[in-house]
Amino acid sequence: MPAAKPDHRILFTPGPTEVAPEILREMARPVIGHRGAEMQAIIRDVVPRLRPLFGTRGGDVFLTACSATALWEAALRNCVVRRVLVPVCGAFSERFFDVAAASGIEADPLRVDWGKAVPAGAVADQLKTGRYDAVALVHNETSTGVTNPLAEIAEAVRLRGDVALLVDAVSSLGGIPVEADRNGIDVCLASVQKCLALPPGFSVCAVSPRALERSAKRTGKGYYLDFLRLKEFFDKGMPMATPSVGHIFALQAQMKRIEAESLEGRYARHRAMAERTRAWAMARFGLFAEEGARSDTISCVTNTRRMDVARFVSDLASRGYGVSNGYGRLKEQTFRIGHMGDHTLAGLDLLLRTMDEVLGEAAS
Repeated sequence: MPAAKPDHRILFTPGPTEVAPEILREMARPVIGHRGAEMQAIIRDVVPRLRPLFGTRGGDVFLTACSATALWEAALRNCVVRRVLVPVCGAFSERFFDVAAASGIEADPLRVDWGKAVPAGAVADQLKTGRYDAVALVHNETSTGVTNPLAEIAEAVRLRGDVALLVDAVSSLGGIPVEADRNGIDVCLASVQKCLALPPGFSVCAVSPRALERSAKRTGKGYYLDFLRLKEFFDKGMPMATPSVGHIFALQAQMKRIEAESLEGRYARHRAMAERTRAWAMARFGLFAEEGARSDTISCVTNTRRMDVARFVSDLASRGYGVSNGYGRLKEQTFRIGHMGDHTLAGLDLLLRTMDEVLGEAAS
């Protein structure tokens, strides 16, 4: 019997992902003033709840009404004094490098074949030159389904002394541990529409004392995303500028749901969904990411059947499910499944069953 069609298109894209109905209701609550005691109370509640998610005990945590792209720029402008090394292994790490160049910051790419993880040894070799005072790393490359070896790269950075580590955890925070304190991460940034399973348009970041020291010495870093200005306001439990109040309501509610599940339970659920998706993909196609570097939040499936990926995605959409085609130069070579956020194994099984139905019909 064919799988029943959902009542709306359920997103298994690599972001945005599906949002729970109770979280959507939080977004529709009546607006409150963002300079009053009620907002202060919410922020003073939310920030401590976010610290375990980042893996930081005392680091500053900021909420920003922008996409994570703006936080790339913030991390670079606040923390790079001389030159930044940007490991590039996919479309989004390439864009991180482009943002550095567009911001007038001296930057060099460390290029790795797409589908492969960034070798910590290659980062270490580049840092031995003494040219760099920062490394800007994408932890989980959304375009390829690769998770880079954060702990090993962080150790290579730590051994060089005063080199800042700036980490994009956009598609890992809340699904894969990042451990900011343990890994010596100076800026860890993420948007909320992926593993945190909120509507897009809002971002969070954790900032170390060293990042704040760097920021104090930097000029030309702008106004809106100046870490010192953000700290001044968040120390008082206030947003720096007009926030997305609905997102803050939703974030508070979602953090309570995450705590009820526990971070360990959440990470285990993501691993289980990844394993099931990988098994499905390997039995029918192949996986683009090399073995040992495959993400627990996104699977990039290689189009070994040479099917029409756009039609496959469209046929799934007509049955109530959203997945994504390949990104950038991988558009027709791959498709991507986002098994992240609040998705469950049971829900994932319905998606996989529906994809099998679409594949069967295409083959008949």
